[in-house]
Amino acid sequence: MFDPKSLDDIAKTLSDAIPPGLHGIKEDMEKNFHAILQSTLSKLDLVSREEFEVQKAVLSKTREKLEELEKQIADMEQTESEETQAPVE
Repeated sequence: MFDPKSLDDIAKTLSDAIPPGLHGIKEDMEKNFHAILQSTLSKLDLVSREEFEVQKAVLSKTREKLEELEKQIADMEQTESEETQAPVE
């Protein structure tokens, strides 16, 4: 889902933003930031990049197949139209 290293980096960036007078609680704040980020992100309906790429490929194949089927239907309708318009002898 979300790279734990990224969570650590974000938590560290947030804790680094703490004013110098509060550096005594920096480590505790970093842990709290990490826990809050992890909790919040776990509630989101996110997918990994790999899952996204797989679904993107599936969608692309589906679109190609749909276009092929639409062309086949158009060809069949054209053939049917030509047959019904041909003079009967």
